[in-house]
Amino acid sequence: MVLPKHMRLKGHRCFDFIYKEGSRFYSSSMILRVTNANTRIQTKVTSSKIRPSMKCAISISNKVSKKSVIRNKLRRLFHHHLSHRFSNMKFDNEIWAFISLKPSCMQNSTVSLLKECDKLFLKAGLTK
Repeated sequence: MVLPKHMRLKGHRCFDFIYKEGSRFYSSSMILRVTNANTRIQTKVTSSKIRPSMKCAISISNKVSKKSVIRNKLRRLFHHHLSHRFSNMKFDNEIWAFISLKPSCMQNSTVSLLKECDKLFLKAGLTK
């Protein structure tokens, strides 16, 4: 299952906004930045009929792995995991989340990375 297009966050203006305004939550392998959405800076205007949701972006630099195949596999894994976590949740307002993986994350297994991601979302107060 691929993450629905409406759950992915795109555009450098959105990323800049999250960097400046977002709350940061740290762990040993990643950084989570979370903020309320600023829909005026999105590239495509969303319909008001769509219920508020969580939009996610994942950044994996080439310091994590020089091979783009590995970085893309990790990105797909995280998007797939997050789509299952947030598919049935209801939000009062739209939330943007940005995950940056640190180079040290390659020492961990994918299962432990996903658990660490869940702990960060719990720390941010977005899951129960």
